Amino acid sequence: MSNTAARTALLDHLRRTLPGRVIDEVAGVEGPIEDRVPGFRIFRIRPAHPGGSWLYVTSGCWESTQHDGHGTEFFLAAPRDEWVNLESVTVNAYYHCGPVHLRLDVGHTVPIGRPRLDDSDCDHYLVSLPYPFGPEFEVCTWDGGAHARILWLLPITRAEKDFRREGGLEALESLFDEQAIDPVDPQRASVV
Repeated sequence: MSNTAARTALLDHLRRTLPGRVIDEVAGVEGPIEDRVPGFRIFRIRPAHPGGSWLYVTSGCWESTQHDGHGTEFFLAAPRDEWVNLESVTVNAYYHCGPVHLRLDVGHTVPIGRPRLDDSDCDHYLVSLPYPFGPEFEVCTWDGGAHARILWLLPITRAEKDFRREGGLEALESLFDEQAIDPVDPQRASVV
């Protein structure tokens, strides 16, 4: 399947699972992304209501890394539309689409190298299932059995990353549930 066909399938999937939301297709940030993901784009999805979250979904990772028609795309949720959100998903796409041993999957953590937004304590991403949107959002399928799994880049703190390493992913996710975190709030307190 061509990258154009995969992009069309992904856009149709987003429109179906996020009805009524305005979706813009934008370029990733300038840099070496085109070397690894030719034609890389980002679907920037506006909030469903005032004060809601912006979503940024990669488009092109599937084509660059798919195996037997199965691959991955990523999304980030943010409290506002900023260039740094485009940068974050572009950098993660570049990383994921590099050597095979760098492929991201559920439970992996990725250092951001700076606070997520503002002076946030969140300076890592946890690759997670897209819990806020459910299993229908997670898997985008199209003709021929091909599919893209859409995984969440969830901002976490260094302490949460260390806890995940020691206590496991399920234990960390249980703490998130118990403390009812707002995963989009850059000022949220660490659960650890």
